[in-house]
Amino acid sequence: MAVSIVDVAHATGVSASTVSRALRGRPGVSEDVRAQIAAVAESLGYTASRSAATLASGRTFTIGVVAPYVSRWFFGTVLDSAEQVFSAAGYDVMLYNLGSHEARNRFFSKMPARKSVDAMLCLLIPTEQEAAALHTLGVPMATTVGGPRPGFTVVGIDDYAGATQAIRHLVNLGHRRIGMIAGASGPQQWTTPIERRRAYLDVLDEAGIDHDTALEADGGFTIAGGERAMTELLAVARPPTAVFAQSDEMAMGALRSLRKHRLKTPDDVSVVGFDNHELADVVGLTTVAQSVTDQGTEAARLLLRQLEEPDSPPPVYTEMPIGLVLRETTAPPRLRGTQ
Repeated sequence: MAVSIVDVAHATGVSASTVSRALRGRPGVSEDVRAQIAAVAESLGYTASRSAATLASGRTFTIGVVAPYVSRWFFGTVLDSAEQVFSAAGYDVMLYNLGSHEARNRFFSKMPARKSVDAMLCLLIPTEQEAAALHTLGVPMATTVGGPRPGFTVVGIDDYAGATQAIRHLVNLGHRRIGMIAGASGPQQWTTPIERRRAYLDVLDEAGIDHDTALEADGGFTIAGGERAMTELLAVARPPTAVFAQSDEMAMGALRSLRKHRLKTPDDVSVVGFDNHELADVVGLTTVAQSVTDQGTEAARLLLRQLEEPDSPPPVYTEMPIGLVLRETTAPPRLRGTQ
């Protein structure tokens, strides 16, 4: 007959939940007791199982993650770094990919995560109705997108400040025809493109530069979209001498378009991105750096802390550092007549 966690608990004179915590390396058990439990479990030939730990602790040892685009660099990087933290702590990850309207509506109407997860990492900005549905799960929730909002631990950056740095850099270099490759907030409710565009308009106004709507193009936060947007900007009557792309992937697409048009960067057009993508250094892209990996790690760490310290108030907002990284894609405009 197989030895159960209850057998180990009886043999050591502690509860089954204490045995579970001890054998899984969880806090709340002294080292002496942990060693005693481990010795008894070994002598009895007991092997811990996930189902037994779940019954003993009342936890599923699973973290739910909802994401809109798991194939996109930002979301994939956050997910990878968070999963490493969860895995090291003994938790599995259950991923809900909500990239389509149908998948998103189905998830929030049926809430399949109910009683299946101990916490949620939400990589999208929910509507009020969706947030209310998430709160019915009764588990800690964290996110790495958007600003502070009730019921969520948010780990993020100041998008407005970062974009301001990028555009002021171009202004300070002497550029006056400054284009922007952006992405719409769309059905995912992103505030990122809104805040970065707001910074673009404010810096132009601050510098006394008239806003020309022809110098804005939608790049969809993809490389292909960035290439199309740059091609569109090059076709206007007075093309820009510099371009701010709201993401590095769009900036890389812009660089590809410039190469196809036999234009040099930064001699003909300066380009600055946002993210410090892992390939940004390879292509020499000037960009606003944010550590996406650190955001995923911190969000995961804060979720686990809430699980271990349920009576402590969860942090509302943690702002991660950003900074302009100068590389080879920006320089003063070459010809004064095209500023």
